[in-house]
Amino acid sequence: MIRLTVVALVFGWAMANSAMAIELPAEITKRGSIRVAIVPNYPPLEFRDPATSALSGFDVELGEALGRKLGVKIEWQETSFDQFMSSIATGRVDAVLSGMSDYASRHETATFVDYLRSGPHFFVQQSHAAEFKDTAALCGKKVGASRRTSFPVQVAAWSEAHCGSNPIQFVGTDGSADARTQLRQGRIDAAVQGSETLPYIMDLEPGAYAPVGTMFAPGFTGIALPVKEKALQQAMAEAVDALIADGTYRALLAKWKLNGNGIEKATINAGQ
Repeated sequence: MIRLTVVALVFGWAMANSAMAIELPAEITKRGSIRVAIVPNYPPLEFRDPATSALSGFDVELGEALGRKLGVKIEWQETSFDQFMSSIATGRVDAVLSGMSDYASRHETATFVDYLRSGPHFFVQQSHAAEFKDTAALCGKKVGASRRTSFPVQVAAWSEAHCGSNPIQFVGTDGSADARTQLRQGRIDAAVQGSETLPYIMDLEPGAYAPVGTMFAPGFTGIALPVKEKALQQAMAEAVDALIADGTYRALLAKWKLNGNGIEKATINAGQ
C-alpha cells in the first residue's frame, strides 16, 4: 500500500510538472534553438569582453539562462540596431535581446516581453557636482545626449514640465561617448545616459561623473518577438518568471549592478 502511494505521488508530481512545462513553437522545438539578434555595444547589457572578444553582459547571460530554462540553444546573430525591426518582421531572427526599449510605437511590428525597468538619467562632471544638487539646477543649462535615441524627446518633455521660461538647451551628440567627451571638454554642462548603463560608465571612469536626481521618463526594456508568435511570447514570459522565481534573475542583476532596474514579474507590451 505504501509502495502504491509513493508511485502515485511520483506519477502525480510528474504529471503536474508536465502540465507546467513551457511550450515552444514546433519549428523552434524541431530546430532546437532560438535565433536572437544582438548588437554588443551597450555595456553592461551587451558588449564584447576586451580580453577575450567573447559576448558578455547581462542580456547575454540572461539569454543563455532563458535558453537553458526553455531547453534550447541561443543562436546569437550580430546585426545593426536599424535592422532589428525588419529582422523580426521578416523572420530572419526569432527574437531581439539587446537592450531594446519597449515603445508603443513599435508594437505593430514586435511584441515585447519586458524584463528590465529603464529610463534616462542626468549626470555631470564630478568636479561640478556641487552646482547641481538637484535637477532644477539643470534648467537653462546645456544638456547633451545621443540624437539617435529617445533622449532628445524625453529631455524636451522634462524641461517643459519643470523649467518653464528657462528651458534646457539640448545638444544632440553622436552617441553617448560623444556626449561624455563634450561634457569633459566643458562644451555642455550635463549629459544623459540610460539608468541601466550609467553605473557601468561611472565604474569605468572612477571619480569622473556624478548622477543628478533619479531616473526620469521611466519605461521598460524588452525582448522583441514577432507579433504573431503568441506561443513564443508566452513561453518567453514564463521563462523570465521562472528565472525570477529560482533566483537566477536577481543574481544577474546583482552581478551587473542593475538592482535598481529589476522587475517582479515579466510583462508584455507594458511600454508607452
